[in-house]
Amino acid sequence: MEPIPDSAAPDTVVLLGAGRGQRLMPFTAAQPKSFIEVSGRRILDWTIDAFQRNGLGRFVFVAGYLKEVVQDAYPEFRYVENLDWPNTNILYSLMCARDHFAGGFYSTYTDTLFLEGAVKRLKDSRYDITLVMDTSWRDRYRFRSQHPESDAEKMTVEGNKVTSLSRSIEPQDASGEFTGVLKMTSRGASWLVDFYDDLSASIGMDGDFIDGRPFRMAYVIHLLDRMIQSGVKVNCVAVSGDYHEIDTPQDYRLATSDWQRFAND
Repeated sequence: MEPIPDSAAPDTVVLLGAGRGQRLMPFTAAQPKSFIEVSGRRILDWTIDAFQRNGLGRFVFVAGYLKEVVQDAYPEFRYVENLDWPNTNILYSLMCARDHFAGGFYSTYTDTLFLEGAVKRLKDSRYDITLVMDTSWRDRYRFRSQHPESDAEKMTVEGNKVTSLSRSIEPQDASGEFTGVLKMTSRGASWLVDFYDDLSASIGMDGDFIDGRPFRMAYVIHLLDRMIQSGVKVNCVAVSGDYHEIDTPQDYRLATSDWQRFAND
């Protein structure tokens, strides 16, 4: 593809934070999971810092559970709301922000820890759709009995081209794990919206999409893999560790122990 002119580079960061994080109870009883503190800072503040250090500061927060708590703490964000957050999933939440996709966008889950270097690699990518992949993911999963490798959003790649994206990939066959951090140009975003709208029109939100899961409960990886298998080029940049997903109390303990390395950065 042709290089993206600097003036057309995405500057919007979509923060996906509508879900409750039920598996993180009791941490999420009175706060969103992005508010959990690791090494003296909220997960969300680590995320903001990673993007701001790369000159990206236009944040759009997709809210749902405890929306007012986030709004009070971060009045500078733009907000969209997933009004049906208890009955939908991450893909639906992402599409709630579609009015902010026109110039392209970055997106990330808000229960993950990563550093500015991952965002820098993403920012430097000149492809229409780029995902961040952790190649050291199995080192982490050795200690995640509450979130086994079968739950990982695994990827296979050839060079830097993603060939598949699915939890069902056998761990030994995976090139890495999708970290939930991505970038799309305006063209990549338009492909995403078109695929989403076509599926929504053809099967409906309650139609069977994958693994007996209705379309409204789809994950972002489900649509991305559908796009890949239909011939859309999706690329990746790699990091080796310095990443944590915090989905369970066990994950919290593992991340807190490891992330202390960066507490004074």
